[in-house]
Amino acid sequence: MAGNQILRLLPAPALETITPWLDEIQLRKGDILFEAGDDLEHVWFPLDSTVVALVLPMSDGRAVEAATIGREGAVGGLVSTGGVPAFARGSVQIPGRAVRIPLSRLEGAKRHLPSLHDTLARYTDCLIAHVLQTVGCATVHPLEARCARWLLMTHDRIGQAELPVTQEALAEMFGVARTYVTRMANALRKRGAISYSRGVLRIEGREALEEVACECYAIVRNHFDCVLPGLYPTEP
Repeated sequence: MAGNQILRLLPAPALETITPWLDEIQLRKGDILFEAGDDLEHVWFPLDSTVVALVLPMSDGRAVEAATIGREGAVGGLVSTGGVPAFARGSVQIPGRAVRIPLSRLEGAKRHLPSLHDTLARYTDCLIAHVLQTVGCATVHPLEARCARWLLMTHDRIGQAELPVTQEALAEMFGVARTYVTRMANALRKRGAISYSRGVLRIEGREALEEVACECYAIVRNHFDCVLPGLYPTEP
């Protein structure tokens, strides 16, 4: 369970209680864990470099990414005390391993283990902060700063310099034409922040990325550290 920060932070009694109900699964890129409106039956904990996006589907067929969740978090019905529908789509962005637990089992464990309830509640607070900051970021910050922020967050979560992401995927994520992403990628490459080849983007200089990124990256990371120290994954 060392591949997920929430599970690492749980006290031994809490982890021992839920371990029998945790199933390890392999997630492929593009897998849909749930759609908006689905009744949630499981909670997923991404492991290691696995990344899941919470996506808001629009009526015109487009989709907007609301949150990026990796080894620091979980997706599913974390705070409910009963069956509730999902508000967003859960889509696998970067494939890898995860463990999942039936929501009913996790809810039962939360009722008997205050430490488990507290850890998940604190993570949910951090996730809400992440989503709220993303809304503000998309409203007032330029694309280059927003992209640098996303690259830093993803770099933190997967723990390696090479990010398996295409320019098409970045354009869809930010809701812009690919030409904008191409110009932005070229600007970051000239700064020595990234390189790009054959659908793989490589982080070449974190300091250069941090100079371009807006304040949203540090704000969210600091909130994680205040609410639940050790939750946010340290940079590679």
